[in-house]
Order: sequence, then C-alpha cells, then structure tokens
Amino acid sequence: MAALARKQITSPAKGTEGSLCSTSSVAGKGHRVVYSADGRRFEVPLAYLDTTIFVELLSLSQEEFGFGGDDGRITLACQAAVMEYVMCLLRRNASEEVARAFLSSMARPCHHGNGLAQSMGVCQQVAVSSF
Repeated sequence: MAALARKQITSPAKGTEGSLCSTSSVAGKGHRVVYSADGRRFEVPLAYLDTTIFVELLSLSQEEFGFGGDDGRITLACQAAVMEYVMCLLRRNASEEVARAFLSSMARPCHHGNGLAQSMGVCQQVAVSSF
C-alpha cells in the first residue's frame, strides 16, 4: 500500500512557471525535495544542489534547523517567494557574480523566543542584466 502512495503522480502546483511544487511525498527522478520556511514544497533538480546559491542556503538551513530538521525534511531558511526567485536564477544559469550579489542581499534569520527563525527575505532588489 505504501509503495503505491509513493508512486503517485501529481501535477505541479499552479504558481511561478517551473517552480516544481507538488504535493507528492516523493521527488521525481533526478530531484530532491526541500521545503521553504513557510512550508512550501519544492522539487529541486540534483544539479542545482551543487551551485553557490544552494550550498549557502543548505548551510544556513543546517545552522538554523540542523541536518534534516526534526521531521527529517530539509527546510530552507527562506520564504517560498525567495525560493521561487532562486529557482528562476538557477534556471537562467545566473553568473557567479549574480549569485553572490543575491546571497549578499539576504539577511540572516532572526531568532525569537520560540527558537524558530523568521524566514529570510531579500533586503534589496538585485538587478539582473545578464539575461
């Protein structure tokens, strides 16, 4: 029964084109599931995981939530809107310079009494002229 549930095919959720969001519990072949801090699910191509942006997001996630979080999910310390922008940059093969500019524009998470981070957001708009 569980094997059937894992093989369930779902269509991507409506939203930004190519966001690769769905409700399936298993990532498609060649993808890894990650979650934004506000709980939105993203299927990320494995090739993206070795990019400067993702390495930094994963590092921040590990600092904030620990490896795999309490429930075993990888939760990134950013809102879904930021994640959509990251996916856009990666789909367009943004230069290393653009990736570093984006990362430098992000604020570190703020800790509150409950120990959970308020999600990172973009502090300033990054102009991308290389597209």
